[in-house]
Formats: sequence, C-alpha cells, structure tokens
Amino acid sequence: MRILGLLGIILAIGAVVGLQSIYTVDETQYVVIRRFGEIQKVNVNPGLAFKTPFVDNVVTFDNRLLRIDMPPSSMPDKESQFLQIDAYVRYRINDPKKFLLSLSDETNAGATLGQIVVSELRSAVGVRDRKDIIGGEPITLADGTVVVEPRLDDNGIAARTSMMNSVLDKSNKTVSSEDNDFGVQIVDVRIKRADFPGTTEANVFSRMRSERKVRADKLRAEGEEEYLTITANVDKNVRVVLAEADKMANELKGEGEAQAIAILADALERDPEFFAFRRSLETYTKVLDEKTTAVLSSESDLFRYLQNPGEYDD
Repeated sequence: MRILGLLGIILAIGAVVGLQSIYTVDETQYVVIRRFGEIQKVNVNPGLAFKTPFVDNVVTFDNRLLRIDMPPSSMPDKESQFLQIDAYVRYRINDPKKFLLSLSDETNAGATLGQIVVSELRSAVGVRDRKDIIGGEPITLADGTVVVEPRLDDNGIAARTSMMNSVLDKSNKTVSSEDNDFGVQIVDVRIKRADFPGTTEANVFSRMRSERKVRADKLRAEGEEEYLTITANVDKNVRVVLAEADKMANELKGEGEAQAIAILADALERDPEFFAFRRSLETYTKVLDEKTTAVLSSESDLFRYLQNPGEYDD
C-alpha cells in the first residue's frame, strides 16, 4: 500500500510538473516566456511548446489587428473653429518583446498610442480648414439640389484621405523611433465623426439663420424694387395708351361733329322749314307731358305749326 501511495504521489507530482512544463501557442497569439521578470524567449510558432516549470511565466499577445477607440476630443481647425473629433486606430504588434518592455499590455498600449495619434491628429486639424477635415464641399446643382462632392488636394487625392495618411505616417515614425520603439505598427487611423460642439453648433445655426435672413431681406428688397419698376412701367404704358385713346377719341369726335354739322347745314339748305318743324316737335316732347300746364299766347311761335297744319305742306 505504501508503494502504491508513493507511486500515486510521484505520478501526481509528475502530472503537475508536466502541466507546468507545457504551454500552447495559438495561431492568433504571440507568446513571451519570462523568468523572474526577464524575457527568455519569444515563440511565434503555433502548437505545443515547453518551458521550465514553476519559474517561467507565459505572457500572450494578440497578433491580429487591434483597435483603439479614442474618446472624442475638441480640436481647433485653421479658422479656430472647434470640431468634436471622434476617431479610432488600428494597430498590430510586430515585435512582442519590445511591446512587452515598453508598453507592458494592451490597456497601456491603447492609452499611449491613443495619445500619440491624438497629438498628430490635432496638429493636422490645426492647419486645415473645415472642408478639408470633413473631406467634401456642398455643390448646388442647376435644379437646386445640394450635393457634397469630395474635396481634393493639390495631388488629386481626397483631402480627408491625404490628412489621415499624413497622421498615419507621422504616428508610425513616433512609435518606431529610436527613443520610443514600441514594437508595433499603426495600420490605420480614421475619423468616425467630425461635428461642432454643442455651444458652437448653436452659434453656427444662429449665424446661418442670420445669413439666411440677410439674404431673404436682400431678395425681398430686390423683388420690391423690381415690382415697383414693373408697376411704374405699366402705369406709364397705361397713361400713354389712355392719352392716345383720348386723342383718337377726340379726333373721331371732332370728325363726327364736323360731319354732323355738315349734314345739318346741308339739310338746312335743302328744307329749312322742315327742319324748324322737327325742332318744334322735339321741343313739344321735352317740354309738354301729362303733368305739364303751360300758359302761352296763341300767337306764340311754339304753336304756329299746330294752328294751320296744312299751310306748310309742299
């Protein structure tokens, strides 16, 4: 029994030692072996590997692309207009030994690399205007539709892409310099959002409203001026037309009166007595009616055609 117990203890100790001596390297990982704080080796080959039990520690790092979501930061542009920049960084560990010595772990790496990228991004934003940062500018089409077209730099590259490439290059130079070789490579830097801060946004909207009001007042003034001009021209044309119409009417009236006088004169020359008779009948119609009482001498010229009606027959 003692032999079996001793054998069991030996087997247990062997199992523990064996487990402490074996470790696994995943294909998505780097493994760094540390002994009393010092780095012994770096294993990048997937599979099983061996280490000194109890004294060697296994530190693993991800060899895939890692992401850092940086907190939004307020950054001034070329015109000292502050923008709320929300960005992220993608990086990869290419030297786990240097990474472990300089940054220790991914948490500390996120903070350090984030600060470096934010600094470079702030410098890039500070020398560019808002259209370059946003990467586009509004264009009004013929039908009034507003579209945003990509803004290009002097080399024909999109302004936003050119700015991010500059930030990426400068950030990589910083993290791989002689003084700060972190054993990483920054693969990509992107701006997720570039907005005005809340207070600035309110000021921008207020300024936009003021600009629209000035433009609207200008358009109204121009419209009123055009309206008055058109109205004055119409009134002038109306007066001209009326004057020409009055002139023509007076001329026609004068011609008609002249013709009437000529006809009347001709009629008088042909039969003056008949004309006098017609005039007397018109006088009877205007002067005498059922309610009229007239006291006249029988010898009045008004009744001379009624006293002897047959006297004036031809």
